Amino acid sequence: MMNFANMGQRLVRASLMLVLASALASCGGPAEAPPARPPLEGARIGGPFTLVDQDGNSVSDTDFAGKYRLLYFGYSFCPDICPIDLQKLMRGLTQFEKAAPERGAKIQPLFVTVDPARDTPEALKPFVARYHPRLLGLTGTPEQIAAAAKAFVVTYNKVEGSAPDRYLMAHSQLAFLMDPEGKPLALLPLDDPSTDADEGTPDAVAAELEKWVK
Repeated sequence: MMNFANMGQRLVRASLMLVLASALASCGGPAEAPPARPPLEGARIGGPFTLVDQDGNSVSDTDFAGKYRLLYFGYSFCPDICPIDLQKLMRGLTQFEKAAPERGAKIQPLFVTVDPARDTPEALKPFVARYHPRLLGLTGTPEQIAAAAKAFVVTYNKVEGSAPDRYLMAHSQLAFLMDPEGKPLALLPLDDPSTDADEGTPDAVAAELEKWVK
């Protein structure tokens, strides 16, 4: 289902990593390595948004001020990729919460739908509850979703199915970690054929959270 979207998401990842690589290459090679900097530091990702959560409450980006945000775009009717990604992300978060409870509590996990027509608050509520007790499911008008996706360089499009209500949504497969000010820190590891076999696991997600959440 997601195959023809893979090229776009890999290009996004490659572009983000190229920016980082160029910045590092322009520096001289010091005898002692400098402290690691967040891979997405300075990237133009994220921004203001106003959406609706699974309880029907209006939610904006300012509601998460002071919190790290683990953010993933997908949809609840996704037959395979989204459930697998969410399972790994939320298991990784749970693992990190157990190892570092105080820092884990600083992270707010967010699931933003790219299918607002079907993902009403009522549909999102049981869906997000399967993965983590603090996972917020966010929906909104098509215009609100489009604005949020654009801010996070996420692309998506409708793929018609055998019936009007049996369509799929092709979308970028990206998970972001944002800092307490809403600025991007890193992409969290998800399965990708071009990556090493040990990436895209709950352990890898927990390790990335350990690295950047203070």
